[in-house]
Amino acid sequence: MPFHLNDRDFSADLAGIRSVLIVPCRFCPAASLAVREDEPYIRLFRNFLRTPSYESYIQVLKSRLESEGIRTDVFDSRLPHQFVVCMWTSGRRKDLARQAGRYDAAIVLGCDAAAEAVRSCVPPSCRVVPGMEVDGIMTVIPSFQWPCNISLEVGSLTRVQVARLAAPREELVELHAGSFNQAW
Repeated sequence: MPFHLNDRDFSADLAGIRSVLIVPCRFCPAASLAVREDEPYIRLFRNFLRTPSYESYIQVLKSRLESEGIRTDVFDSRLPHQFVVCMWTSGRRKDLARQAGRYDAAIVLGCDAAAEAVRSCVPPSCRVVPGMEVDGIMTVIPSFQWPCNISLEVGSLTRVQVARLAAPREELVELHAGSFNQAW
């Protein structure tokens, strides 16, 4: 059940930024774009495990930022086990930390868990900017079309209301850890 994600206007978050590393998760955002654009999720023989509408989205974002004079690159991998940001290996996180150190900001295309995973491994000098926001959780029904295309049909969408708290992140982590420990 992937998250259904919407675009987020992050232009104000980029004030004064000269360089950006785009960090895409390749699961929930790709599924969201494929559903939204009514395009196949995977065209195995044409794009292997890449979602064409999502790849286009990333390239348009990169071009737009570059046209605004912001040096931009994409943190990418061709390995399937590196596609889901919130499940990255420690080696992948170290690679991101090394590369992110050369940028003013990292735009995370993914859910809140993806943004938090990126935030946990980039240096403090690199601002983490969420590029998408969670709208809900999709139940999807995959379908197969010849030649090896996989499309997704939304069975249902459960809307999620996310409460943004004013407390600093450290207090929230302590509060969460404390309530978890008390429960056990």
